[in-house]
Amino acid sequence: MSKDFIPAARPIIGDEERAAVDAVLVSGMLAQGSEVAAFEQEFSQVLLDGRHAVAVNSGTSGLHLGLLAAGIGPGDEVIVPSFTFAATANSVALTGATPVFADIEPEHYCLDPEAVAAAVTPRTKAIMPVHLYGHPANMDALGALAAEKSLLLFEDAAQAHGASLGGRRVGTFGEFAMFSLYPTKNMTSGEGGMVSTGSDEVARRLKLLRNQGMERQYENELVGFNARMTNLHAAIGRVQLGKVGGWTEQRRANAAFLDANLAGVGTPQVADGAVHVYHQYTVRIGAGERDRFAAALKDEYNIGSGVYYPIPNHRLPSFNIAADLPVTEAAAAEVLSLPVHPSLDAEDLDRIATAVNALAKAGA
Repeated sequence: MSKDFIPAARPIIGDEERAAVDAVLVSGMLAQGSEVAAFEQEFSQVLLDGRHAVAVNSGTSGLHLGLLAAGIGPGDEVIVPSFTFAATANSVALTGATPVFADIEPEHYCLDPEAVAAAVTPRTKAIMPVHLYGHPANMDALGALAAEKSLLLFEDAAQAHGASLGGRRVGTFGEFAMFSLYPTKNMTSGEGGMVSTGSDEVARRLKLLRNQGMERQYENELVGFNARMTNLHAAIGRVQLGKVGGWTEQRRANAAFLDANLAGVGTPQVADGAVHVYHQYTVRIGAGERDRFAAALKDEYNIGSGVYYPIPNHRLPSFNIAADLPVTEAAAAEVLSLPVHPSLDAEDLDRIATAVNALAKAGA
């Protein structure tokens, strides 16, 4: 096998990011400071239409602190999808509240509003959809349901930087939203998260919670955490923020090529009015064939792929909750994410399409 391996994901770190980090190192101001403040302001303007942006040390911290800042705690229930990374439900459990798992829509892998409505109980305090793979959840229907039931609405936008629905950016619908800045996301700060909110009070509480409960040193107002982002990470994030728009257009162009050239697999569907930013390009493979297909893609064609996510959260040992989620179970058995990252070239895309079509035709 002579052709280079095509990975499922590839962080892009260049000279500008290295220079930005070096400038922080030279300054000697490494902890949270002016770089973080600038990153927050720029993220707000570029991706959030001016909403508050609060930087933290990870996406999970962002979810956890966002929930706490919004008043979620013991005795509350928060409805979440089971078909996502465990951090979504973990963050609810870490507040002392209970994650309640609801099923997803088969076309877009995001929370099904009808399933959410059926999961509401007197203890339900909030709904937290995930904009999975970079496709926005059905925020219109979920927002209407939240208003009808007097519930809070949050957003796990970990994978959805720049996605939108009906011309409105994700991260601007809920009481708070969280964007991950992990290395494999559409943009990165090396590690970190950004929390958005339209509430001055929630923003203030977020800033207290990330910094040991302090606004002024040694004047602790509440019990908090050390969840600060460093100037080093913010410096990387600021450079990446200037590039993410172009990278997103390349992801969308790569996805359009795959849409037009793949056969024999179920390609991603996009809702009317939605802008999908393709953190993942996820296809469906027939039940029982997915794992063999992924292995053959690597072994025969030197192409990576990923399964996001093979075990629904409700079946993880950490939760182990009985739930009837047939659409979630089917997705977990059939999804496969193909490379779509912006560093792919035309030859890479041709190789991916040729390999997938050959395997689909042969039945993997």
